Amino acid sequence: MKEEVNTSLKQRIHEIIYEADTPTGKFFDIALLFLILFSVVLVMLESIDGIRTEYAGLLDQLEWGITILFSIEYGARLLVVKKPWKYATSFFGIIDLLSLIPKYISFFFVGSSSLVALRALRLLRVFRILKLSRYIGESNFLMASLWASRAKIGVFLFAVVILCIIFGTIMYLIEGEASGFTSIPKGIYWCIVTLTTVGYGDIAPITPLGRFIASIIMIMGYGIIAVPTGIVTSEMTNQQKNPDTNTQACPNCMTDTHLDHATYCHKCGNQLNE
Repeated sequence: MKEEVNTSLKQRIHEIIYEADTPTGKFFDIALLFLILFSVVLVMLESIDGIRTEYAGLLDQLEWGITILFSIEYGARLLVVKKPWKYATSFFGIIDLLSLIPKYISFFFVGSSSLVALRALRLLRVFRILKLSRYIGESNFLMASLWASRAKIGVFLFAVVILCIIFGTIMYLIEGEASGFTSIPKGIYWCIVTLTTVGYGDIAPITPLGRFIASIIMIMGYGIIAVPTGIVTSEMTNQQKNPDTNTQACPNCMTDTHLDHATYCHKCGNQLNE
């Protein structure tokens, strides 16, 4: 009887933590989202000398409170899954751990000589903002579109790199050291800056031919920016044609995006929580 109660409790906690389609799951996700944002704001405020000096005690207490809450959440996530190690070594599991470690490590840092290292290490708390993506439903849709278009984007980036090498070499031959193109790598750097329409202005062509080629590269830059946008948009359109899915996560393998009303996990076949 006791074992059944524990199993039921784990299933209930799993439903709250890992599923956003239920009222309690939505409330948990929204509350955690605001807590993450609040913790990131605290990190930003702590980096301001005046605020850190005047409110050091308050900031420390708030940070400890948030760290304890996140520790409870992390422990609960490990507790309700059948393979805790799989979650602990997953992307979000590592992010969760990185967001907790800095505060606890402060116990082991004593003396003024270690304050610099401690301050740098505590910046890892900014990793908490990466936890946000799991609580924004459309992020899964965007990530799926980017992943589906990875091959096309990879070929596109490879082509851009080749263009930069070619044009960078040409500009080095045309302009030479007098214009600041002291080497082929520096010519490639200038081409990347120009092609991406950043234009730092630290290197600029002075010959008529060099300026003509630079004009061509600038115009190409506007066209190149539009290419990955079209690739991703096309994949997003294809993703919208897929059947409706939900955020229900399998308690066995942690796979989500199951079909609505699905009874079994589409990856491992384990029965889903009802």
